[in-house]
Amino acid sequence: MPSSPQFYTGTASWTDPTLVKSDVFYPPAIKTAEQRLAFYAAQFPTVEVDSTYYALPSERNAQLWAERTPPDFVFHLKAFAWLTQHAADTKRLPRAIKEILLAPLASTRRIDHPPPDALDLAFQMFWSAAGPLREAGKLGLLLFQFPPYFTYRASNLDYIASLPERMPGARIAIEFRHHSWLAEAGPRAATMKFLRDHDLTYVSIDAPDGVAVPSFLETTNADTYVRFHGRNRENWFKPGLEVADRYKYLYAERELAEWAGRLKELTGVRRAFVIFNNCYRNFGIMNATTMAQMLSR
Repeated sequence: MPSSPQFYTGTASWTDPTLVKSDVFYPPAIKTAEQRLAFYAAQFPTVEVDSTYYALPSERNAQLWAERTPPDFVFHLKAFAWLTQHAADTKRLPRAIKEILLAPLASTRRIDHPPPDALDLAFQMFWSAAGPLREAGKLGLLLFQFPPYFTYRASNLDYIASLPERMPGARIAIEFRHHSWLAEAGPRAATMKFLRDHDLTYVSIDAPDGVAVPSFLETTNADTYVRFHGRNRENWFKPGLEVADRYKYLYAERELAEWAGRLKELTGVRRAFVIFNNCYRNFGIMNATTMAQMLSR
């Protein structure tokens, strides 16, 4: 009988402002970043670091993360914005990148098409910063969440195929947000074959009905990665809301049970990472706790 994968359940942040301010997860005595990470890691075996999307991480921070967590704890890093063809805030770029930007690009508020040498340096710095986690055996997957305008076409397939070459040895997970990759049977099959051929992990999602990408569970290599975005359809498409309000959704037990049943039926998978991105107050914490209990039965 095929063995079940090892399940790792966690959330997409341990420092989300609405969580920290809510006083419903961290005890009142816990005040520092070091204390919060240690407390979180005592409750969950994994976490997705989404702050690395907004600013390139540092090796120093990665070293501290490794030191402050148990030996078997696993970190996933969300790829920096430029690496997934998003715009990045110029003020948050490291000095080494700013120094190679030419005017007037360097004076713009956000840069969405960096010069090739700046993009290359961003890749190098991102992968280098993950070094302490790699050395500690605590680096899981690098999450590449591509934007809604990243469509199914040859040039984008080539770009995805180039990622392992830029970061040798990395375990890479791919999340799509345009329907052309997955909505129809033909492109979906071709997309999955492409990911399998390049040993890339497909990111399955749970999201509101009507979003561009359908919700389904699929595996393309020995790692399975699932992200729960919530099902708050009204807020998902409403302009002008805070980011946290978009993910303001607490899953019902019956909704989690459906996914737990699918996950426990997986075969040929070594590790299954189940990440709750409904980061509003303690919603993700509560749902991750429930899911972990379901998967352990």
